[in-house]
Amino acid sequence: AGTTISIVEVAPRDGLQNERHIIPTEVKIDWINALSRTGLRRIEVTSFVRSDRVPQLADAETVMARIDRNPDVAY
Repeated sequence: AGTTISIVEVAPRDGLQNERHIIPTEVKIDWINALSRTGLRRIEVTSFVRSDRVPQLADAETVMARIDRNPDVAY
């Protein structure tokens, strides 16, 4: 039987959550849209967490609403 490997891009969620300076929402959206065009099949875009604990992800709802959805990508 063949082995299946899934590659999941987590940088928009995991990578950004520890950044000291808040990345503008538009920059996040543009970056995620660019990632969506690379052939990736799964992207962890953000996380719906407490904004007082993870301020970098306070715009999660806006980001999810405004990214261009590629039908070949699971977000």
